Amino acid sequence: MNRREFIGGMTSLGAMGLGGCKMMDYYGIGDSVYGGIPLGVITFSYWHMPVGYLSALKYVKESGLTSVELMGYDLEVDAGAPVWKLPWDHNSEDKAERDEWRAKVVPEKLFAEVRAKYNDAGVSIHALKPSSSFSGSEKETDEQIEYWFKAAKALGADTLTMEVPNPNNFAAAEKRMKRLAAFCDKYDLNIAFHNHTQINATTYDGPLLGWSKRFFINFDIAHYVAANDDDPLEFVKKYHDRIYSIHIKDRCRKGPRRAKTVPLGEGDTPLKELFALLQKENWLYHCDIEMEHIIPVGSDAVEEVLKCRRYCRSIIAS
Repeated sequence: MNRREFIGGMTSLGAMGLGGCKMMDYYGIGDSVYGGIPLGVITFSYWHMPVGYLSALKYVKESGLTSVELMGYDLEVDAGAPVWKLPWDHNSEDKAERDEWRAKVVPEKLFAEVRAKYNDAGVSIHALKPSSSFSGSEKETDEQIEYWFKAAKALGADTLTMEVPNPNNFAAAEKRMKRLAAFCDKYDLNIAFHNHTQINATTYDGPLLGWSKRFFINFDIAHYVAANDDDPLEFVKKYHDRIYSIHIKDRCRKGPRRAKTVPLGEGDTPLKELFALLQKENWLYHCDIEMEHIIPVGSDAVEEVLKCRRYCRSIIAS
C-alpha cells in the first residue's frame, strides 16, 4: 500500500473511528481539520511581520491552525544563522557567512529542539521549504544539500518543497533533479514542486515526476487560475495521486481584473468546489493557506490568516 492509498484508507474509515485516529497520528495534524480537510498554513503568509520559528509559532497559534509548511528563513534566523531578518532582504544575505554557519551546526540536534517546541504547542511541521539555494546544482556540495534533508528529518517533516524547474526546459534540470532524488531515497523524504503561473494542464506530463517516485506536486491553485483558462479541478483529478499539498489563496483570472490576488471568496478560484471534490474522492492533501493579498488598514497578517481559516471552515461541508 502506498502513502496515498494509506491516507485515503484511513480517511474512509471515518474521523471518529479507529482509522481516523490512526490517520491523525500518521499525518501529524489535529484541531484544524474540518470535514476531513487538513487545513494548515505556510509561514510565508506572515511575510511582512518579524520572522523566526518562534514568531511563526505564535502567529500560527493565533490564527487557529495546527499544521505548517515552514519557511527556511523562519527556521534558521532563531537558530542563530546569519540570515535576513525580513523575507524580502534575502538577496542581500552574506552567502559565505551563512554557508559557514550551516557547516558547523548539527541539524539533527539543533532542529529537533524546534520540533519539540512545535509539538508542545500542538503544531506539526509537515513540510520544510529551504532557501532558494536548494536546487541540486553542481554549485552545491553534498553536505549543503544534506543540511536541508537532515533539517527536515529533525523537524518531523516528510517533504521538502521547492519551485518547479523551468517547464519549458525540463531537460536542463534532469541532472540536478536526479541528484536530489537520490537524497530523497537516502533520507526517506519527498520533494513537492510549487508552481507560480508557469504551469498548465500538461506540464507534469513531462519527465519531472517520472524521475522519482518521491517527487510530488505542491499545487498552487490560485496561481494556476491566474494563468490558465481551464478548470483547475481537472488538474487535481488528473494528478490526484501525485499531489502532496495545495496552497489555498484566491486570484482573479486574466482580463479586466488582471489576475489580482484577493481575499478568499473575492476571486475566481473554486475553493468550495475544491474542498467538495477532495471530500467526495477521499483525497487527503495538506491544504495550506498562503495569505498574499493586500492587508487592509487596521489589520495584520495574523488577522488575515485567521479570516482565511474561518472562510475555509465556512465553505467546507461538515
